[in-house]
Amino acid sequence: MRARTIASQPHKVHVIVLEKGEEVTASLLAFARQAAIGAAQFAAIGAFSDVVLGFFDRGRKTYDEIPVREQVEVLALTGNLTEQDGSPRLHAHVVVGKRDGSAHGGDLLRATVFPTLEVVVTEVAAELRRHIDPETGIALISEVVRT
Repeated sequence: MRARTIASQPHKVHVIVLEKGEEVTASLLAFARQAAIGAAQFAAIGAFSDVVLGFFDRGRKTYDEIPVREQVEVLALTGNLTEQDGSPRLHAHVVVGKRDGSAHGGDLLRATVFPTLEVVVTEVAAELRRHIDPETGIALISEVVRT
């Protein structure tokens, strides 16, 4: 992973380039810890050698895993970085395109980069904190602290 801060006013903006073989969620969480990011939004494009999408089953209060075990283009990847229990938390949605032009999307659970993923992270002037919602079992943003 290569990362560089390209702006600091009015919001800090980072460009992160993930390389072949890197796992996306682990890499972005590691960057958030290293950069001490309290809250940010991000967008990315690139490609994956494989990805596991998620679809929330509200009856079971868990994510159904949807594996896509082939090379795909990242058509859209958006999400946010927040804080939960003192650690960074990532929530991302992704749409990937297959060779035949079909698209699949959902929550990003896991993905392996190939050949690259270009991510722009924009910090926000607040700390966003997540807490488990008892009704759904999902960690939802429940607190916004202006910084």
